[in-house]
Amino acid sequence: MLDQEKKAGEAASKLISEKIAELGDWRGATLARMRSLILEADPDVLEEWKWRGTPVWSHDGGICTGETYKAVVKLTFFKGAVLKDPAGLFNSSLEGNVRRAIDIHEGEEIDAAAFKALIKAAVALNIAGGKKPKR
Repeated sequence: MLDQEKKAGEAASKLISEKIAELGDWRGATLARMRSLILEADPDVLEEWKWRGTPVWSHDGGICTGETYKAVVKLTFFKGAVLKDPAGLFNSSLEGNVRRAIDIHEGEEIDAAAFKALIKAAVALNIAGGKKPKR
């Protein structure tokens, strides 16, 4: 990782931590848990801060965003439409040709192993150049 990219990642990580702390409710706790799972699934992930305050996780390209709304924490996978999701975690943006999202409402739990498998699959897709696997 380039020094400049590392510094940008450290700055973004700080902003993400601040956002989680500012939320101070179930949304902050949920975003913190999902962030932790992302970091466990891919220790080489780059944290970014884009689009006026959206956490983004990348590795050779975007993996997903972590958006917070009043009633939902939304994790949008940039190339979710081509990822296998045997656990059925994707429950939002299902009509799109490229993206898929996971909406988490207050009190909902996400299968950690299935989520980490999605992260790993997204990273593998990015490393492979973002192409759909051949059938």
